[in-house]
Amino acid sequence: MKLSIVVRIVVLGALLNAAPVLAQEKTSDQATEEGRQQNTRLARDGALTTKVHTALMNNVGLNTLRRINVDSDNGVVTLKGVVDSEDTKKRAEEVTRRVSGVSQVKNELSVKGG
Repeated sequence: MKLSIVVRIVVLGALLNAAPVLAQEKTSDQATEEGRQQNTRLARDGALTTKVHTALMNNVGLNTLRRINVDSDNGVVTLKGVVDSEDTKKRAEEVTRRVSGVSQVKNELSVKGG
């Protein structure tokens, strides 16, 4: 009888120790859904980057656009590169803010010679 109680306690202890590990494992459906959500976000980011590039090309100019790198992450757009003037830097930020889907602009552009 005592052995039976000891065995039960050991088994119960093993199960309690394994419970967090078992709870952390994802089902195939959960992993698929997470992958789908990540792909959707990446596609949205890519589309937003394209929209910002197009807006900059139409408003700031093609020559400047070649020197501006646009990165999008969940609605936050980062502008990097070198532009000719402070005015161009400000215009690039303003144009980017007006693009649908942009929630925030990080303007990391630097002015040539500045």
